[in-house]
Amino acid sequence: MADTIEDRPLLRVLIVDDHPLFRSGLRAALDSAADIGVVGEAGDAEALDVLVDDTRPDVVVMDAGLPGISGTEAVRRLCSSHPGLPVLMLTMAQDDASLLAALRAGARGYLVKGSGRDAVLNAVRTVATGGAVFGPEIADRIAAQLAGSRRTEPGPPFPELTRRETEVLELVARGYDNRRIARELVLSDKTVRNNVSRIFAKLHVAHRAEAVSQARDAGLGAPPPAQARRSPDPA
Repeated sequence: MADTIEDRPLLRVLIVDDHPLFRSGLRAALDSAADIGVVGEAGDAEALDVLVDDTRPDVVVMDAGLPGISGTEAVRRLCSSHPGLPVLMLTMAQDDASLLAALRAGARGYLVKGSGRDAVLNAVRTVATGGAVFGPEIADRIAAQLAGSRRTEPGPPFPELTRRETEVLELVARGYDNRRIARELVLSDKTVRNNVSRIFAKLHVAHRAEAVSQARDAGLGAPPPAQARRSPDPA
């Protein structure tokens, strides 16, 4: 049977968000539009490629702060495995690092979760037809970033972290365990563990893999030039 409602084309939408209540409300809002239908839901991006193949969406609406594989990393993978599939990100994160990471990954739109129903519906329709969408506050920040990019140095990727916590997160993003981080920074194992715990709390992550994903999305974790030319340390 054709995907139509009253002979109008139906935009097929896949929702990926780890909050069931938010997914339910978003589904109700999208399904209330005559030209939009939700064809699937997921609470994480672990099997997203398979779900996309099964549901054949026209648009994926995704949270950036997913458990496990972050939304930003999921966008990057989708752009590789399903080129041309537009992704609209709805997120609570309003920091510039998250915004820029999503855009670099290939997101077609970026709205905060407080956006109204009409704004979300219009955003889905726009990205489905090849456009790009950003909420008013997001557009202002993009303009400010572009205007100031040649005049100012970029700020730290995670301003809520202390300098020491940022150093620890950098090494976590390189795949170092706590013992090796302690050696690299000449710290005790306990001090490293305490720093890692504070980092998890400030980034609102539960697992090391989530912290690594967020850090790499923000540009952390690249080996120094001298190390990049050598074989990886087997330790």
